[in-house]
Formats: sequence, structure tokens, C-alpha cells
Amino acid sequence: MEWKSSLLQAVTYQQEAAILEVALRGGAVYRYFGVPAQTYEELLQAPSKGAYFNGHVRSRFAYTKILPTEPNDSES
Repeated sequence: MEWKSSLLQAVTYQQEAAILEVALRGGAVYRYFGVPAQTYEELLQAPSKGAYFNGHVRSRFAYTKILPTEPNDSES
């Protein structure tokens, strides 16, 4: 399914683990845990993906930021 969003670049969903990964246009990638498949489907169908994400996913599910990673001082 092709879609456009000013906030979201891409989303993927792992149904067995109920994990939603969201890539934002700014480059950050977040992994949200315990997201029902229905929420993922509704996100894909929403007229405004960014508004749906902000209202139904962000701050409602536990998450971790997976990209970009923080710079490691030892790599300098």
C-alpha cells in the first residue's frame, strides 16, 4: 500500500510480537510495543497518518528509540 505523510516516512508491523516500528521523516526510528493489529490497520487507513500516529500511538504505548543511535565517545 502506498501512502504519503509529512511526519512518517515508513511503518512496519510484526504481528506475532505486536511491535510497530515507525520511521519519522527526520531520521529517527521508534519501536512501539504491545500495539494491536487493529491500531496498525487504522494507521494505514487514516486520512492523516501523522495525526493518527500522534493521537493513537505516540505516548500510548511503551517504546524505544532505535535510530539514530547516540554517538559513542569511544568512536571519536
